[in-house]
Amino acid sequence: MKFGLFFANAGPFTQRETFEALVRKSDEVGFESIWAVEHVVIPAGYESEYPYAKSGRIPGPEDSPFSDPLIALGYAAAISSRLCLATGILILPQRHPLYVAKEIATIDLLSNGRAILGVGIGWLEEEFDALGIPFRERAARTDESIRAIRSLWKPGADAFDGKFYRWNPVHSSPRPVQQPGPPIVIGGHVEAAARRAARFGDGFFPAKGGFGRLPQLFDVIRAECSEIGRDPGEIEFTASAAATDLDTIRRYQDIGVSRLVIAPPGFDPDGVARGLEAFGNDVLAKL
Repeated sequence: MKFGLFFANAGPFTQRETFEALVRKSDEVGFESIWAVEHVVIPAGYESEYPYAKSGRIPGPEDSPFSDPLIALGYAAAISSRLCLATGILILPQRHPLYVAKEIATIDLLSNGRAILGVGIGWLEEEFDALGIPFRERAARTDESIRAIRSLWKPGADAFDGKFYRWNPVHSSPRPVQQPGPPIVIGGHVEAAARRAARFGDGFFPAKGGFGRLPQLFDVIRAECSEIGRDPGEIEFTASAAATDLDTIRRYQDIGVSRLVIAPPGFDPDGVARGLEAFGNDVLAKL
């Protein structure tokens, strides 16, 4: 089982000292990855329902800070040596694939092959409105953007002709270290996201769903893979977890999860360092 840290660029982790403590100590004690979330803005008084809390609201006040995930991960690349650097998730339909391909390739190059591109379609309609991007197009834009990004990571100059994005042959350099490209992990907790993972992803990360829901979503992936003739073993399953006792970890392993992502164990440099050290001794050392 691999372990990652979620919300690595939110709240107190927008501050340099706390972010550095999280990155350096997680790299030191043996975490596999950190995952950076994304919101470019939080519209005041938004009415869209946040799907990951019973309240339907993002935890904390509306002006809670979120660092740009790609800039934060680029900084993390310079102060770590083994840690994988993941977006969890990038709201892909809000970004142009030409920029995403370049940015992820740059992080992958500077980190010597440690980038992971986690993507999702987004849920905050008012944020799409502020950007001038049609909310109802977000799923189709995501699918097309993934295809476009993969084409840009290939050797040579490729053209692309889609519904939303099109260009004549272009060179997108530098290429990422990982070939044919950094893994693309599909986020989302509904069956449509699972089917997207089967068709376009190297991994699937439903940030919502317990032991009752996750096997059902994984079965959707396997069924979709059978439909399109793909080996479902090519898709890595990630899940978020609140409890990380050894029995719980084994239960996740039994349903096919190979990476668990947890929240940071503190909110200041000292608390983060102590919490990660304890996790290393109490969990990582016993696996």
